[in-house]
Amino acid sequence: MNSVEREHPKRGTAGMSTQDQIDTALQRTAIAAFIYYRQIHVDQPDYRLDEDVDWCVEPLGDLEGDALASVRESVGRAIVDPSEYREELFAALSDLADPDATAE
Repeated sequence: MNSVEREHPKRGTAGMSTQDQIDTALQRTAIAAFIYYRQIHVDQPDYRLDEDVDWCVEPLGDLEGDALASVRESVGRAIVDPSEYREELFAALSDLADPDATAE
């Protein structure tokens, strides 16, 4: 996934993310979860979950502190076990939504 060209989207107001940014982060997490498997570290010793998490949260812009930690944790869990943690991920991303923003 590191070879994917990445863009730096604009942030919503007051640290909030637009729905498009949230959707992109969710789509990236789904791709990472689809590719992940428990033995990936054996087959690809250089694989780092943190790199996938970085790629997944990048569309959200400059999250800080507790918001960043919460989203990163939820994304990592959803990559490793999407069936168990998808609701947690949806909740974490929903907390970032700017209620006044609309998707284009």
